[in-house]
Amino acid sequence: MQKKRSVGLRDLQELSKTFPGVHIVTLDVDNEQSVSSALQEVASIVGNEGLNCLINNAAIGNTTDLNTVTPEAMMKSFQVNTVAPLFVTKAFLPLLQMAAARSSGMGIHRAAVINVSSILGSITHNWAEGANFKSYAYRTSKAALNMVTRCLAADLGSDGILCMSLHPGWVRTDMGGPLADLSVQESVSALLSVLSALSEKDHGGFKDFRGNVLPW
Repeated sequence: MQKKRSVGLRDLQELSKTFPGVHIVTLDVDNEQSVSSALQEVASIVGNEGLNCLINNAAIGNTTDLNTVTPEAMMKSFQVNTVAPLFVTKAFLPLLQMAAARSSGMGIHRAAVINVSSILGSITHNWAEGANFKSYAYRTSKAALNMVTRCLAADLGSDGILCMSLHPGWVRTDMGGPLADLSVQESVSALLSVLSALSEKDHGGFKDFRGNVLPW
């Protein structure tokens, strides 16, 4: 789910024409009315089966070092990258609980909340070479998102809803830039493999696109 239209929207529209199971739902995660409207639309699509997997992917990123960081940049990043995923999850929780009640075990076959985080949100990694990327706003908001994941995992585990943070790699998107390591196709293919293999042991965890456990 994206905050703004991306270059992939045209591809999505083509997929929706080819595959009847693909539905495009407009969602601005920073707008309460938009979240409510999206919830109603998704509810009408999934019906009594509920929602098996919610991926919170919308985010904004910028490079803000100690000299350029502003309160406004910090608050905007925190709102979109941290607060919004929590409240989108809270809004869609009844649909996730509905799906979880229909199955057992843990995984996307039942119900899952996947928060797309970043290795840049790892406090452990932000040292030595890992500290070369300067962004107070982005790195702090992703570290906070990881805490949101852990809080959700603690609260939703009893419902059978798996919650985890997932790092997609450095991807050649508008945010990642042309020098990034991975193409969109490479990242997505790897992420799908990780998602399909998730189980109870991954609940409350932090992994990358290869399935490696990342340090908090």
